Amino acid sequence: MSDTSSGSKSKKSNRQLLNTRSTPEWPTFFNTLLESATDTRIKQYYSTPVPSGSTPLKDVEFVALDFETTGLDPKKDAIISIGVIPFNINRIRCRDSAQWFVNPHRPLEEESVIIHGITDSEVENAPDLLKILEKVLDSLAGKIVVVHYKQIEREFMNQALHDRLNEGIHFPVIDTLAIESAIQQRKFGGLINRMKGIRPGSVRLGRARQRYGLPPYQPHHALTDALATAELLQAQIAYHFSPDTPLSEVWL
Repeated sequence: MSDTSSGSKSKKSNRQLLNTRSTPEWPTFFNTLLESATDTRIKQYYSTPVPSGSTPLKDVEFVALDFETTGLDPKKDAIISIGVIPFNINRIRCRDSAQWFVNPHRPLEEESVIIHGITDSEVENAPDLLKILEKVLDSLAGKIVVVHYKQIEREFMNQALHDRLNEGIHFPVIDTLAIESAIQQRKFGGLINRMKGIRPGSVRLGRARQRYGLPPYQPHHALTDALATAELLQAQIAYHFSPDTPLSEVWL
């Protein structure tokens, strides 16, 4: 972790790090979504209150979420593994973590097996997403979901439920990749830095963790990546924000 004096300056300069003006007030939006939802599991998820945007980060219960998938296109690829781990800014509750394998109902491509190490034998007898949906949504209910690159978890979950139930799902997220990208752009972006040969650094999960002195983990394992994302957000908050920062400044 970097020194506290520069960290204090960073906290002051990064209070409005993300552009969240288009982000809904999620508790109000959940009430609207609840009225239109039809599946009982999704209705139950929306009926569980989530924190308001004015809630300070120190009082928020988070859950890190990570998917392993057969590819990067939610319209043609599928979820094959889900990892979740609850935490707050001070503590990660490893004992309450969970991981599920999901049957994609198709053979796995060799390229994806090389990346995540999950084989056909591990998923061919795994349940369909609908069989575990209640457990997955229960693990997310009432918490703010934390991911590293929001498009994967948001778009894959929404598409998977559309395909199965003809209705999707929406949930608030904090995206550690978006936070790190904004920090890098603020520090090292712009024309002058570019003329000096200075560029923003990589915001991949492992490289972002290195900046905060966090240990390396083997990537592309849903539960390990969820843990890595939880630790990264704790470090980002400790260095760039105050525990009293309102949730609305970082959620999307």
